[in-house]
Amino acid sequence: MNPTLSPDELKKLLDSKSVTLVDVRRKADYDADPHLIPGATWSNPEEVETWSLGLSKDRPVVVYCVKGGSVSQSIAENLTRTQLNVRYIEGGLKAWKESGGQVE
Repeated sequence: MNPTLSPDELKKLLDSKSVTLVDVRRKADYDADPHLIPGATWSNPEEVETWSLGLSKDRPVVVYCVKGGSVSQSIAENLTRTQLNVRYIEGGLKAWKESGGQVE
């Protein structure tokens, strides 16, 4: 499976309520702009070993950072090793906003 997900593909998943959405922006980035994609929770990427234990293997997980770069990719890779079905948003939060996606 392709590890990336477009903002439009995410919108469809969110509409079906069949995904766990995790904002993995670095703390400084989150603090500078604490808005989330609706339905997301913020989790500190530096503490992935702790918070990942609470993720269900029965639901796909989508992670995102600011631009869909190294943070999202490394977290997705880390979570995939724990047998989770993980993808990350192409272009991150920036692409989500540019596609007309809402934040809260």
